[in-house]
Amino acid sequence: MAAPRLRPSIPTEIVSDPSVMDGVPVVAGTRIPAETIVAYLRAGHSAEDVFEDYPSLPLDGIDAVAAWAEATYGPGWRRRTLL
Repeated sequence: MAAPRLRPSIPTEIVSDPSVMDGVPVVAGTRIPAETIVAYLRAGHSAEDVFEDYPSLPLDGIDAVAAWAEATYGPGWRRRTLL
């Protein structure tokens, strides 16, 4: 019996496509806006809270949003308030 092959992991990305949510940045493969997850994290919610409310979020979705937020807003993105 052959050992099971591990599928290569493709990291989740934040994408913006005009045909999906009018181009709002979303977690790839979902219709979950990145800003929604950013708001959860800024409010101090845990990963468990996020996954409870968004069970379709990929396991590395929070990491992808955090990387996107840092690239978009800078290192202090968690402290900023949304206007």
